[in-house]
Amino acid sequence: MNSITSTVPGGAPLPAGKASLFDSNLACLSLQADGLGALRACMERDQPVVIDDFAASWPALRRWDPESLSRRFGDREVRVYDASFGEPGRNYMRSIDSMPFSRFLDEVLEQGRDLRMFLYNISRQVPELLDDIDFPAIGPKFSRRFVFTFFGCRGSTTPLHFDIDMGQVFHTVIRGRRRVRLFAPEQSRALYRHPFTVRSYVDLDAPDLARWPALAGARGIEVVLEPGQTLYMPPGWWHEFHYLDSGIGISLRTPARRFGPRLLGALNLLAISPVDRIANRLFGPRWFAWKQRRAVQRARQLHLSKKLQTGDRN
Repeated sequence: MNSITSTVPGGAPLPAGKASLFDSNLACLSLQADGLGALRACMERDQPVVIDDFAASWPALRRWDPESLSRRFGDREVRVYDASFGEPGRNYMRSIDSMPFSRFLDEVLEQGRDLRMFLYNISRQVPELLDDIDFPAIGPKFSRRFVFTFFGCRGSTTPLHFDIDMGQVFHTVIRGRRRVRLFAPEQSRALYRHPFTVRSYVDLDAPDLARWPALAGARGIEVVLEPGQTLYMPPGWWHEFHYLDSGIGISLRTPARRFGPRLLGALNLLAISPVDRIANRLFGPRWFAWKQRRAVQRARQLHLSKKLQTGDRN
């Protein structure tokens, strides 16, 4: 196992005198060279890792080009999203439109329109595509009911969040490079997590430390994934994806190893997220503003406690 150092386009440093939010080194392994035990050790430690050959045998790496997908499945209707997905209002957590898959591919991958498809479950929608991937025998069994694909145009960003089900995720890049930023679960308060959600609204490219002072204490990992590489993300890890090229990705998932994250994932899905959606419909921007205030209060408590620990009275 070795490490990879990422040269990341578009990364923005903190203001002068402040340390960077990100470490660009992330462990990288090959199942063939390092063995399955190396991956299992990372999973036991809840340590993210890049795997070079997890998907080496997948026909998807050869077959999933826009022309082929459009020819095979272009008449399928798909739901599409834009940047308003996480913003308060009528489009919160909703798709904005539906269109034939061929039109989506043309507008996004060819024309660069900022539309996205994410959490598109090919097990239900296009089960034929399951023939183009394998489910590696790494120990825990992968879900065959939930195999999600993601499509995005160059320059689009999936904002900072963690997966609501608290599962273990193996995200493989099929087409295009993407920059990924990761933060451990225990940094949620420093990232100003909104209550009743799995989202943060801080700007990682231009962090405003006057507005978000606790963010100065956050430390993440930044890496660029190339086509064919797979990123293992443990339960609850925050991630932001930025498409350096128009691209396609796919995620396999397996349940968390421990009971605690599994229970939290069930609560998120069955209780917490529904409350958030209902409150957004009833109160709209007022609900969003309350969540923002609460996130600031929790982060301020963290920031003050750290200052007391270091003896900083300023």
